[in-house]
Amino acid sequence: MLRIIIAIFIVVPAIEISLLILMGHLIGGWATFAFIILSSVLGVYFAKREGRKVLEYARFEWSQGQLPAQHLLDGICIFLGGILLITPGFITDILGFLLVFPYTRTIFKVMLLALIRRQIGKGNIHWINRR
Repeated sequence: MLRIIIAIFIVVPAIEISLLILMGHLIGGWATFAFIILSSVLGVYFAKREGRKVLEYARFEWSQGQLPAQHLLDGICIFLGGILLITPGFITDILGFLLVFPYTRTIFKVMLLALIRRQIGKGNIHWINRR
């Protein structure tokens, strides 16, 4: 797992820099810079808006005595999407927007839940239920 993370930290920035240089040649340096700033500002706005919605829904479920598990997964996806949107680059922005928007977030929630279940099955995550 550590090797995969190290590879991601090396490969993704290299691809992002290459794309930034390519877009700079295609549309110009200032347009590329403006696009990156605009996508970051819009991303932070959408992440903040969606985060507030999810927090309100989670509080409501919690007040009803229910565990807001789906909303916790939503919150994780929005948090990761917000981090990716702040990071400059086109690939990270696309992935960040996909994580923040509710219609595409469900795909990532399913993958995140499968990852969590697999880690629990391997014994890497322990669940303690205290009632």
